[in-house]
Amino acid sequence: MHTSIVENLQTVRQRIQKACQESGRTVAEVRLLLATKTVPADQIRLAIEAGETLIGENKVQELRDKQAELEHLPIERHFIGHLQTNKIKEVLKYVSCIQSLDRLAVAQQLDQQLQKLGKSLEVYIQVNTSYETSKYGLNPAEVLNFIKAIRPLDTLRIKGLMTIGLLDVEKEKMRPSLALLRQTRDQLLAEGLDGISSLELSMGMSQDLELAIAEGSNLVRIGTAVFGNRFLGKEIWKE
Repeated sequence: MHTSIVENLQTVRQRIQKACQESGRTVAEVRLLLATKTVPADQIRLAIEAGETLIGENKVQELRDKQAELEHLPIERHFIGHLQTNKIKEVLKYVSCIQSLDRLAVAQQLDQQLQKLGKSLEVYIQVNTSYETSKYGLNPAEVLNFIKAIRPLDTLRIKGLMTIGLLDVEKEKMRPSLALLRQTRDQLLAEGLDGISSLELSMGMSQDLELAIAEGSNLVRIGTAVFGNRFLGKEIWKE
């Protein structure tokens, strides 16, 4: 397992480098986040020992269960799943960023808890650029007003936008939903919102990272290409 994870990481890094070269970007513009849903802590540790420093979890329970083995390692943890309001207090114990903010009620409760802790938090706003009813996230047309609504919440630092693009066996069918996140970002920046001079894009997973990088992604969330398919018998397209 150690060898395969290290080799898989090398392959993913090569894919990122090649995608950056082909799109005229530098590798420094794109961060790799390891999507570690259902991945045991000992396997995550192998990836960290191979040089990775950023992981993302979908479930608060997994953050808690892996805490003892990972807390002393030099890593940054993000929450990339759908956040329930009753999990807000606990998730703040473990992460430095939430990438799935899409509801005002969650933003307000985050702010309340952060005020108590005297802390601030980076957030990405989740956008449903594929318009699929099975996915969470704001409609692209709703993002501007959402940002205006949460701007007074001083504890939340808006880092960027996140999407899970359309997943299809035909890669070019996936491109429009990725391009839409970039277009949404560009439109938001053109508004000249106070205090927001840049917005990163978190998009791209194991099967579409090249397309995402070509469309401007700053952070790709990779799980299967590093740790293997953890969802045998279930849908094939995962992080």
